[in-house]
Order: sequence, then C-alpha cells, then structure tokens
Amino acid sequence: MAAITMRLPVARKAAGPSAPRGSEKHLVAPGDTITTDTGYMRGHGTYVDEEKLIASVAGAVERVNKLVCVKALKTRYNGEVGDIVVGRITEVQQKRWKVETNSRLDSVLLLSSMNLPGGELRRRSAEDELAMRDYLQEGDLISAEVQSVFSDGAVSLHTRSLKYGKLGQGVLVQVSPSLVKRQKTHFHDLPCGASVILGNNGFIWIYPTPEQKDEEAGGFNTSLEPVPLSDREVISRLRNCIVALVTQTLMLFDTSILYCYEASLPHQIKDILKPEVMEEIVLETRRRLLDLEG
Repeated sequence: MAAITMRLPVARKAAGPSAPRGSEKHLVAPGDTITTDTGYMRGHGTYVDEEKLIASVAGAVERVNKLVCVKALKTRYNGEVGDIVVGRITEVQQKRWKVETNSRLDSVLLLSSMNLPGGELRRRSAEDELAMRDYLQEGDLISAEVQSVFSDGAVSLHTRSLKYGKLGQGVLVQVSPSLVKRQKTHFHDLPCGASVILGNNGFIWIYPTPEQKDEEAGGFNTSLEPVPLSDREVISRLRNCIVALVTQTLMLFDTSILYCYEASLPHQIKDILKPEVMEEIVLETRRRLLDLEG
C-alpha cells in the first residue's frame, strides 16, 4: 500500500519585504480610482467616469509619460511582435496550422512562414501542402516567434530560423505570462545539464541539452533516444523549482531558475513541492537575487 503524506494546517507567515525600497508596485482592484488628474490618457485596463480614471481589471498600474494602463496580474497572453512562444498544434488547415499559445484566440502558423526539413528555402508547392501533416501534426509542440498581430488579437507565427521548430523530448510547464521576464534571449542552456525555453506566453519547455546542435535539421530532427536517468532527474528538479517560484510569485528568468535549482540541491526532488521546503528555497533565491542587484 502506497504511503500518503499528510500535514496539519498551519498559520501563514506574514510576507516580508521582497524587493528593494522604491520598487513596490501600485496595485489596484476593479473600480479603484487611479487618479483624478484630467491630464492623463486612458490606456488598457482603465476607463473614465466622472473625470476619474478608474481601473477595470486587477493588476499593477504602469505609467508611460501621460499614458496610464493597468497590467493584469492573471491574464491570457497578449502577443507582441518579436515574442518567443511555445505552442501546441491543434489543427491542420489549408496552408496553415492552428496553434494553442495560451492567448484568447488560436495562433496561426502559415506553411510559407516556416523552414522545410533540411532548412531549404524555396516556393511551397502542392506536394508540400499535401505533406503538411508529415511536418507537423496535432499534438506536436513547437517553438516560434511572433511575426505579426491581427486586429482581433490573434497572432501569426513564423519558424524561419533554425533555432525554432518542432520540439522533441522534454517537459512542458504552464505558468502565468506575467511571471516570465522579457529578455534578449529566451533560449538558455543551464550549467546544470538541461536547457529551457521561456515562452513569453507562459509555456516553458525543459529538455536535455543536446550534445551537438544539428544545423541541417531545419527544426524537424527530433531525437527519440531514451533520456538518461541523470538528465531526467535534473529536468524534474528544474520543473519543481519553476513550480515553487510560480507559487511564491517570483519572476522567471535564467538567473532566478538557476539560483532556485542550486538552493534545492540539499532536498530530494519530490520534497521541493512541500510548502515549508518551497518557502525555504524561494527565500534563499530572493536573497541571492537582492545581493546580485545590490
């Protein structure tokens, strides 16, 4: 009979200051008055009533010159050109694939917006259209870049670079898009032996770091060899560390994930998800990040 871990309820500790002084965000709830100054312009997440600027969503107030908007704390992904995303193919249509990217509408990957196997660049023929399901089919995971955003908010993707394409073996973690920090690169080979793709849409892909990068694959050569136990343990630990950071609402980027991984090493992989262990390793991660900023 399998052992079951049970714990009694405990009182929550008051959250201490986790950010340097002066960096606290102005949080508002729907209906809160942001400002009564008529000189500000209304942005996303706000509306005007009786010459007051009022929040329509719960989130953090952001000001850019005279423009005021509220960035929701929990929301679907709103695409921006140049974003790196991880998505799942949901449908194969004529000359395009539908992709689930955690946004309000399905994203679109056109046949003409991708490299063919081998990375060759040529006009797409009728044979290519008939072989679309050989390239990508329902359920496949891909990494891509946002090429454009339509007027209704739907996103058009492209995988024209060899670093994008079909994903092989690994683990997918879904988090809130607001917790993924925007950086110059979202592809990271961590020194612990695994790699991560931090999708701006909140989909994070963890996979074994390839020994050699095959530039001729065109993003379609996925290895199906068994993953060694050591690599699986590293991936599992990284996955639990990301869940711990998300539970404690800490921003996700390569440094925070690596610090959390190092802080979790004294504990077993399965113990990382225990609330007391989770709090301990995230507090250590916060301390190291504050030391880095200071």
